[in-house]
Amino acid sequence: MADSNITKRALAQAMKGLMAKQPFSKISVGDICEACGMNRKSFYYHFRDKYDLVNWIFYSEFLASVQVAQCTNNEEFLESICRYFYSERSFYRNALRIEGQNSFQDYFREMVGPLLINFSKDLVPHHTNPEFAVNFIGDALLAALIRWLTEANPLPPDEYLAQVHEMLDSFACILHPDHRTNRPEQSH
Repeated sequence: MADSNITKRALAQAMKGLMAKQPFSKISVGDICEACGMNRKSFYYHFRDKYDLVNWIFYSEFLASVQVAQCTNNEEFLESICRYFYSERSFYRNALRIEGQNSFQDYFREMVGPLLINFSKDLVPHHTNPEFAVNFIGDALLAALIRWLTEANPLPPDEYLAQVHEMLDSFACILHPDHRTNRPEQSH
C-alpha cells in the first residue's frame, strides 16, 4: 500500500508540473511517465487514464486539505474550499478547463454535491426540493470558482470571499427584505 501511494503521488506530481506549463489536452500518458521516470505499465496499473489521475489528485488532496468535518459553519467550509483551490490554482486553472465526457467539472460536482447538502439547507432552509438546491448551489459555486481561478491574476482568497459574502448578503436582502447580516457596512 505504501509503495502504491508513493507511485501515485509521483505520477500526480508529474501531472501537476506538466499542467502548470501546458494544457491538459497536450499532455499524454507518455509525458507523465517520462516526467517521473516511470513506465506506462506502472501508470496503467494505478489509473485508467489521465482523467482518472486528475480526479485522484483532487480526491486525495482536497479531502486531505479541506477538513469538512472540522468546519463548524458554512463560512468555514467555503473558506477552506477557496483557500485550497487558490493554493493549487496553477493545476486547477487547467483542470477546470477540461471538457467532455470525463471532465473534471463533472467529477467535482459529483464529489462536492454531498458536502453541499448541509450548506444548501442553511442557505435555503425552506426549499421544497433539496436536490434542486444542492445542484443550483453546486453549479453556482463551480461557475464562480472557474471564473475566479481562470483569471490572469485571481484575487487572494480573503478578497474573493469578501466579495462572495457581499453578493450573498445582497441576494438575501433582495429575497428576504427583513434579512440583515451583522457584517459592518462597507463603503462603495
